[in-house]
Amino acid sequence: MIMWGLPVLGCALLTSALLLRRRPLTALAVMLGGSVASLALQPSALQVVVVCAVGLEVCHIAVTRTRRVSLTGVAMVGISLIPLMEVRSAGSPWGGVNVEPAMALATIIAWLVGHSIRQAQAQADLVRAQAAAQTAMAERLRIARELHDIVAHSIGVIAVQAGAGRRVFDARPDEARDALASIEATSRETLSGLRRMVTGLRRADLEPRPGQAPLGPAPGLAAIERLAASTLEAGVKVDVDWHGSREPLPADIDLSAFRIIQEAVTNVVRHAGTSQCQVCIDRQDGQLSIEVTDSGRGGSGHGGSGHGGGVAGTGYGITGMRERAALLGGDFSAGPRPGGGFRVALRLPLPSPAR
Repeated sequence: MIMWGLPVLGCALLTSALLLRRRPLTALAVMLGGSVASLALQPSALQVVVVCAVGLEVCHIAVTRTRRVSLTGVAMVGISLIPLMEVRSAGSPWGGVNVEPAMALATIIAWLVGHSIRQAQAQADLVRAQAAAQTAMAERLRIARELHDIVAHSIGVIAVQAGAGRRVFDARPDEARDALASIEATSRETLSGLRRMVTGLRRADLEPRPGQAPLGPAPGLAAIERLAASTLEAGVKVDVDWHGSREPLPADIDLSAFRIIQEAVTNVVRHAGTSQCQVCIDRQDGQLSIEVTDSGRGGSGHGGSGHGGGVAGTGYGITGMRERAALLGGDFSAGPRPGGGFRVALRLPLPSPAR
């Protein structure tokens, strides 16, 4: 009879292993039944194996199943201790069995360890989900800012040119044709920017595929003169004043600086009611400073599209500019000037040059 304890326990272990993933409580019940039977047949040699096997299964259930299921498993182990005590009290022909305290202690420790692992996994999953949500939100905001900056300036210029062309269409057809030509050029530039953006979103890599036109470079401060030219066609002269180095900037800083200037100038065209504005770009002492000023209506007419720090509005211009500055660790301010007009100011830290 001594030799039957190990085969019984082996069959219980094999069956339990096959059932553990899909039906863990059934697997634990098989394991406990086999343990009681094997200890009744061969108590002294199998105690350590039984305690370890039961502890591992309880730990696995606590890690992979809910707290309710794992506590049910602990209760099943507690119930299985009753027949073990009956076996010992009745007296086995092969000696007393004293495995109950060890099995109870191992079960409690295994459940605590498994439950702690499950909590740690749940916390890690929560952190990953929050990080994914934040990443998705940041990407949505980036797309919203880029769409706003690409479209708002162009639509503002097109609206001004269309109005001017309509007013002089009969009296001065040459000026009307110039306005239409400006509208066409601005529309093409806007379509190019939208194409670059949409293509970049649809493709993981930005390398052109065979037979596909390459994407144009993202705009930067080098495109300020072109921006000033298109704004002049809309009736506002932009005086650009450069100071300091004109060495190439990091791509993210270069793009954000251009977009902020573009949005500020667009608001001058749409809301300031003036024919001139000034753009000052200063790069020195490890930072890039930008200031856009005008002598127009100030805060009274700039709230809707972002010119109006503190002025209630429904647009997203100021919000987008402030977000761009914050993402790069910069300082941003916008508001009416004491002497009249409006001022947008930006300071961005520049990375130290690599040695």
